Amino acid sequence: MGRTGDGRDQPAEQPSRFSAMKSRIRQHDIGKHRSKKKQRVSIRKTETESATVTLNHTSTSYTHSYANSYSYSYSRGKEKRHKGKAKRAIADDKRKWVYSTHDVSPNQDRVILMSYNILGVKNAAAHEDLYRNVSPKYLDWDYRKKLICKEIRDYNPDIMCFQEVDRFDDLDYLLQKEGFKGVYQARTGDASDGCAIFWNNKLPAGKSCSFCSSFLATSTEIENCLLLIVSISFLSNLCYFQFTNISGYRFDILHEESIEFQNFNLRNNVCQLCVFKMNVKSSTKDVSASNSESVSSPSFLVGNIHVLYNPNRGDIKLGQVRLFLESAQRLSHEWGDIPVVLAGDLNSMPQSAMYQFLTSNKLDIQMHDRKQISGQIYPLQNRSFNPRLSYRWSNEELLLATGTGASQLIHQLQLRSAYAGAPGSSRTRENSGEPLATSYHSKFLGTVDYIWHTTEFVPVRVLDTLPVDILRRTGGLPSEKWGSDHLSLVCELAFADEGSET
Repeated sequence: MGRTGDGRDQPAEQPSRFSAMKSRIRQHDIGKHRSKKKQRVSIRKTETESATVTLNHTSTSYTHSYANSYSYSYSRGKEKRHKGKAKRAIADDKRKWVYSTHDVSPNQDRVILMSYNILGVKNAAAHEDLYRNVSPKYLDWDYRKKLICKEIRDYNPDIMCFQEVDRFDDLDYLLQKEGFKGVYQARTGDASDGCAIFWNNKLPAGKSCSFCSSFLATSTEIENCLLLIVSISFLSNLCYFQFTNISGYRFDILHEESIEFQNFNLRNNVCQLCVFKMNVKSSTKDVSASNSESVSSPSFLVGNIHVLYNPNRGDIKLGQVRLFLESAQRLSHEWGDIPVVLAGDLNSMPQSAMYQFLTSNKLDIQMHDRKQISGQIYPLQNRSFNPRLSYRWSNEELLLATGTGASQLIHQLQLRSAYAGAPGSSRTRENSGEPLATSYHSKFLGTVDYIWHTTEFVPVRVLDTLPVDILRRTGGLPSEKWGSDHLSLVCELAFADEGSET
């Protein structure tokens, strides 16, 4: 009995029908649980007795059953480890952008450049021994060109320098759909391939001030207009945006020339040199500015070369690179000392005298063996060497290399390597900052491709190459994912001096 607030006795609480039902359900669950417990005990007892009987009468059968169970468990563990390795391999197989440490303003004009030896179709057919580990499917041009075009779409370059091009019409047709125009220079002699430069032919995107940096002005629907002016008031006239495009193209090609090295007794290789003007004319002002400030349309020179392969002819290799650099320096000066970007397959390794010549501007030729100028005879593992001079240069060889017969070779361009300017990890880079490998087939694994620029450019980012162990897993290039026996090099460069009119 309880008591209420006024002191009266409260009647005892009577069990309801709902409480009684809950009690019956609880008792049923307890009984069910006990039944299951007895059942589990019975099963364990039966299994124990069965195992004991099996062990006493046929121990071989018991051991075999245990082995099967262990094998199943081991296989499942191995499968999990395999999946983990596969995921890591997929991650390693994806090329990544690596950024430089340079402080680059987001308003600086930039250009993304690709250099790519795309493996000539006839060259691949003529050197089957280099691709003995490669499936014929991956050597087929129809398969490879799709991969090459996919890379172009993924990396979105503005200008591309291709080497070993022997299907220019096919490539030109495909790249026109992507908004590119191209020029081609075939090798001389019996060779069927050459070099090609393509550039972005699409209208540029608009620029905005810091208050409206998220705004993007495009003009794809009015490509035929001679003059486009877009003015937008934003944030109650706090900022003003204006974009002007006169020619209607991302880049104008102002000059083009090529060198056929056979005219200088330097074999049948060729190189290309093009002067481009970037069509970026924009003006920004805020309420404190009385007049809009015009931003210049920068010009620059792009060079593309494929140097002779033959490692024994260092004199020919040096002669080709010398003429290439001299022509680039001359054109840069003629067009107002404009910046220079040089790209291509130099068929020379980073440890070589050729690399030393490019980076230091000079080379004492007679301090190096002619057959070791390119460093190609040394394997990838031998990263440092100081070969003993075992060959004396003839007067004819000195003349081919230097053009004058002197032993000193000098060039006037202040060149920097784009990849050395954006350091990567030890898995993909060597001490010089260059990639460990840009080419891989059954007889070679190493770096022979480069992008160089003068000091008027600063590197923003580069597309890192693949780790050597990942390359080795393919057995050789081309592969299912990569369309050539070379990896493409891609870098984004910013103009260091935005104030000068070029």
